[in-house]
Amino acid sequence: MLQSLQYSINLLQDEARQLVYQGVVGRQQPIYTLCKYIPAREWVGVERELEKNGFLLRDRIVDLMGREDWEND
Repeated sequence: MLQSLQYSINLLQDEARQLVYQGVVGRQQPIYTLCKYIPAREWVGVERELEKNGFLLRDRIVDLMGREDWEND
């Protein structure tokens, strides 16, 4: 039986940051854009975790990413 990966809010934030930094998705895109990069079988758990932490799929990715620290500030 295939083991399902548990997506914590921290893991989702890290995943979103990586995709933004790679230029794959934009900060202003809705969170549901991430579903293209997360396996479909995992998406129900992802949605549950997002809702548990107060995020809606229409919220922007930048909201999910949270505070960003910049090296040269």
